[in-house]
Amino acid sequence: MNSTQFTSTKFTSNLILVTGPSRSGKSEWAETLAMQTGKSVVYVATATINPDDPEWLARIEKHQQRRPSSWTTLLVPLDLPATITKYSDINHCLLVDSLGTWVANCLEQDDTVWQQTLQSLWNSLTQVKGSVIFVAEEAGWGVVPAYPMGRAFRDRLGNVVRYLGHLANPVYLVTGGHVLNLSTLGQPLPYNGTVGESPQT
Repeated sequence: MNSTQFTSTKFTSNLILVTGPSRSGKSEWAETLAMQTGKSVVYVATATINPDDPEWLARIEKHQQRRPSSWTTLLVPLDLPATITKYSDINHCLLVDSLGTWVANCLEQDDTVWQQTLQSLWNSLTQVKGSVIFVAEEAGWGVVPAYPMGRAFRDRLGNVVRYLGHLANPVYLVTGGHVLNLSTLGQPLPYNGTVGESPQT
């Protein structure tokens, strides 16, 4: 797999990562953090709406009912970097939910295009003067996927989450009904500055 070198920049509290398994409450915690910023919140939903999937529609409606009506909601299945750039000013808090869905939407990109997409994402983050909160799934805690597409999803999402965990402060893990501040409790792993391959430790 091709890799892209980049210059690492440690962000402050303007970049927050909330990660955890399915149904852990990570979205709820991210929404709480967004409200605490006191900024104008832009909720960036990366999922596509399938009108033929009632279960998925019910989940979307539940999320919508939980969010304040004052929030702006955007449907952004693919062009996440451009959205971050557009709302990068100090008055906005972007809540991106979720990275896993965005990665899944980009799975048809070959490795070269995917590297370009990642670089665009990293570049957009350097322009942020407000706040960005990412919600991410922990896809690598289960069994190894049986099919190549599943393995590609796991690997790409894992790489993105690890790199964002290197940049963000704080990083939260939500699991078992608890929120853990990994930036306070954990020891950060070194990162070699390579996007797209598993980081070397």
